[in-house]
Amino acid sequence: MSDIRQAPTTTQRAIPRGSRRLSLRRPRYWWVLLVTGVAWVVIAVLILRFDYTTVAAIAVLFGVFCFAAAANEVMVAAVSSSRGWRILHWLLAVLFVVVGVFAFIRPDDTFVGLAAVMSFYFIFRGSFDIAMAFAGSRAPGWWVLLLVGLAEIAIGFWAAGSWKVSVILLVSLVAAGALLHGVGQIASAFLIRKAGREVAALDGQRAGASRA
Repeated sequence: MSDIRQAPTTTQRAIPRGSRRLSLRRPRYWWVLLVTGVAWVVIAVLILRFDYTTVAAIAVLFGVFCFAAAANEVMVAAVSSSRGWRILHWLLAVLFVVVGVFAFIRPDDTFVGLAAVMSFYFIFRGSFDIAMAFAGSRAPGWWVLLLVGLAEIAIGFWAAGSWKVSVILLVSLVAAGALLHGVGQIASAFLIRKAGREVAALDGQRAGASRA
């Protein structure tokens, strides 16, 4: 959207507010989010197939995961519809980089310490997904992203308060993060696709009316 303030057009007024907020600058690239979402689901499956036995190995895994999530947010920011959402995606990317760095540093070289670091990721990610869901609450299927966000926050608080942490649990947390992130991306992709179709249909109606 342009930074210049203009009176809303007939097409803009007819589009549900949630759809407008979820629209990309290039809605035809909705499939990019779909592909990345599927990739995150595949990553979640692959994570569970490897054998991790030390805190250091899992910390490296989670650090790489956070950096990949940050890169994903940068990509989404590049095609976001408004300056506000671009800034939020950039801030989330920075937060993920910080969490990833802490995972590599491991301030507390124990499973509990690493679980506490992981909890920050889930809380940040979940809060953002909930905000995205409410921003698009008038779009069909917005509740999927809301459920993903609530699940991420629940995992985050549970990980922060869990004192019985094992290797299996930590790996499962990383896999759960990848899986939920993938589901959220897939849900966002279809919401944006829906919004793009609404915009295209209304633009077509407006063009037909102008020719009549």
